[in-house]
Amino acid sequence: PLSAATDENFWKNEKEANSAVAGDYALLRQALNDGYAFFSYGDYPSDEFSTSIGGEDLPQVSNIQWNISIPPTSTYRPMYKLRRYDNFYRIIDQSNRCIRFIPGIPSSEFSDPGNADEARNSLIGEAYFLRAFSYFYMGRVWGGVPIVKESDKDLSQAVNLERATPEEVMNQARTDVKKAIEMLSWTNANSSDKAVRANKGAAYALLAHLEAWTGNYAECAAAATEVINSGQYQYVPMSNYLSIWKGQSSEGIFEIAGNSPTEGSSLSISMLTLKAPYLATNTGTQASTPLDQFALRTKFPDSSDLRIKQAFAFYNSTDPNCIKYANILYLTTDGNGNKGNPISQNNMVVFRLSDIVLLKAEALAATGDNGGARTLLNEIRNKALPGNDYTGNDDDLFEEIIRERGRELFLEGHRFYDLVRL
Repeated sequence: PLSAATDENFWKNEKEANSAVAGDYALLRQALNDGYAFFSYGDYPSDEFSTSIGGEDLPQVSNIQWNISIPPTSTYRPMYKLRRYDNFYRIIDQSNRCIRFIPGIPSSEFSDPGNADEARNSLIGEAYFLRAFSYFYMGRVWGGVPIVKESDKDLSQAVNLERATPEEVMNQARTDVKKAIEMLSWTNANSSDKAVRANKGAAYALLAHLEAWTGNYAECAAAATEVINSGQYQYVPMSNYLSIWKGQSSEGIFEIAGNSPTEGSSLSISMLTLKAPYLATNTGTQASTPLDQFALRTKFPDSSDLRIKQAFAFYNSTDPNCIKYANILYLTTDGNGNKGNPISQNNMVVFRLSDIVLLKAEALAATGDNGGARTLLNEIRNKALPGNDYTGNDDDLFEEIIRERGRELFLEGHRFYDLVRL
């Protein structure tokens, strides 16, 4: 149809290019939300959750039993959705098309022709970032996957691609994110895009994580240093700690937008991990997927820790709740004033400053700079509990940094990957 957008009649101006890149982020949000993927891959199989969680497929996810049989018609089931790497290839295909077509848009078709090169580079850099992020994410979940570096001009001529090695996948992600770093600036063109669209800080944060995953700690420390020294990010005061997950805080580096009614979700981690009064529609005695109460108290040996006071409820009960994602909108109420149709309005925080500081501390400890590592570790510890310097010996320093990551980044999609890579 002449009214349909195609590669032949699209890609004419800056507005269309920006729409294409914005659509790429929407595809990423879908990929990470489908089957609670961000948390199913990063948190449920870890020590954060009880081994007795309920729900369809979630016990198997928690116990890393990924080989259960799923009928091909059961497309609604979480395990089916968690096997859908095609969600990530949709992001990659859109990125490939942006990389292919945006360079051909004339400078005269940009709102500021004099700065068209900068605007064009930023859009292309975002596409490289999203392609790098997708390969990094798939590489952590599935290892070796096919590498697609350009969109098919003629689908009838498309060929099947062999599965690359895990090393080749990470190398492709590394190449792409370094290209993104070259093209992106530190600040977003629009302040409303902070953290929810990639900039140089997001790209360096991704590179730091990629280098940690592949064991290149010197490169990890260097990338983390770029983020920390940029001056673009500051810690959120502990008195306002929960604002981090409402989104786009001073600490946020890269986030998946979800804090508005049009982007929020009724199928979110909030619905699985909360109960009343934080989730009014769950009036039972337990969250759907309970945390491991004993592991939680082991992680936080001092109940004076401000993260316990700010980010957890029912801490001393048999069903503690993490309330990082308790920003809930209720769309309807019945005639008696009961709330219904809860929508989670929290951003999915992928990278934030505390994460990158601890990642650099880990890298420094791994490369023998124990003094530098200890300083960064204490920075995070004292923010949460003043006067709480680490007093152990250097032999245990690395492990203590990993324990601190488990405390600071609880239910933020990092724990299982941290355990796997170590």
